[in-house]
Amino acid sequence: MSDTRLTAHSEYLPLQSVWIRPPQEAGWTQQAITTQWKALNYLEPPEPIRAREQYTALESLLRKEVPEVQILAGDVLSLDSVYCRDASLATDAGMILCRMGKAARSGEPSLHRHAFEKAGIPVLGAIEPPGTLEGGDVAWLGPQTLAVGHSYRTNRSGIAQLTALLAPKGIEVIPVDLPHFRGPSDVFHLMSILSPVDRDLAVVYAPLMPIGFRNRLIDLGYRLVEVPEAEFDTLGSNVLAIAPRHCLMAAGNPQTEAALRREGCRVLAYEGSEISLKGGGGPTCLTRPWRRQALPNP
Repeated sequence: MSDTRLTAHSEYLPLQSVWIRPPQEAGWTQQAITTQWKALNYLEPPEPIRAREQYTALESLLRKEVPEVQILAGDVLSLDSVYCRDASLATDAGMILCRMGKAARSGEPSLHRHAFEKAGIPVLGAIEPPGTLEGGDVAWLGPQTLAVGHSYRTNRSGIAQLTALLAPKGIEVIPVDLPHFRGPSDVFHLMSILSPVDRDLAVVYAPLMPIGFRNRLIDLGYRLVEVPEAEFDTLGSNVLAIAPRHCLMAAGNPQTEAALRREGCRVLAYEGSEISLKGGGGPTCLTRPWRRQALPNP
């Protein structure tokens, strides 16, 4: 008999339900962009009309590939709320509300709570002060194994609180100490350098990956698709798996795309100059996956 369970404990199984927050919900008007982009540390101000066009195309692609796409509507917050992965974490026991390491994003977890409660999705818990935790620092490596980056956005207290919430569920939390790199103002998460795309395949940017963590991935049986230096800033290592070896990435990363295809991956690319590159958020950042289809038992 086929196993038809749904799970939140995967980054690569067939995606069945995902939350998104389009630019119009995040208040991407010309006035808001002009006011906020420098303070939020964007590389350049996004062009709002083109941003909406790019996002519409991305949303259309997601709706073709994913059975359920839900909108995180609600109060207009900062431009960053379009990167909706960061404010919550999905588990099989319910959602965990994050506490943002970037002060300008402090209102986002409450917006997520309201949306989940309205949809009847249980909330397992929330990160409390002094803890910080952002969803971009969290990646499932297996059904009971969760990697969490210790970064300028996610602190030791946040990791400890997350560990305490998940320990009763038998989930191992693996802390990963991330480098200083470009400093506290930069958007640098664990998933800036890691994207699992199958049970044994992950896209990585090796120069910023701790040796111990890289070795742990190899010990877990992962083959690593190495992103070249030229494609790090164009978000080559930020890849959303829609299904095993079925990848969505920002356009403009031909070497990484070719490497994925050599591993038997199907690759879809979207234009993200406005919605991804300028704000530093790729397809994993722009989505909050909720449920994935567990593969049939052998």
